[in-house]
Amino acid sequence: MKRVLAASAAVVGLLMAQQAWASQNTATTTLDVSATVDGSCSVSASGGLSFGTVLNAGATDATGTLTVNCTNGLLYNVSLNYGLQPQTNQRYMLGADSTTTLAYNLYQDSAHDTPWGTNVGTDTVAGTGTGIDQPLTVYGEVPVLQPQGITNQFYSDTVTVTVTY
Repeated sequence: MKRVLAASAAVVGLLMAQQAWASQNTATTTLDVSATVDGSCSVSASGGLSFGTVLNAGATDATGTLTVNCTNGLLYNVSLNYGLQPQTNQRYMLGADSTTTLAYNLYQDSAHDTPWGTNVGTDTVAGTGTGIDQPLTVYGEVPVLQPQGITNQFYSDTVTVTVTY
């Protein structure tokens, strides 16, 4: 009999606990989640652009590679300035003697039809970011006609690459 009463009491206790649990109230709300992606670009130049040994007999060509990486869908423009010793719209490398210069040109195409400069929309390279590296080739040429006084020495220049986005 004691067992029956204990079992009955246990069943009654479970039923009361279920009723108490079932009668609890709840409240809900929402949590807004957001983010803003800040578009950005990076640019790098690897290996430079080396003309090697330049001969007076003809024009000397060379290529270099720039790598642009912009946020997917971001519009950009890549410009190249005229180096450290420009004269008007002509680039010049400076000789090791710091007095002699050697003219050169940079182009967007292998046919040397489209100069690469600093005027956005005119002589820059436009693109749309993909979120991965995008290589751009720089085509260089040392023209045959050079100023008087070119001497046998090393010539160099530094061109600043700018990505506008």
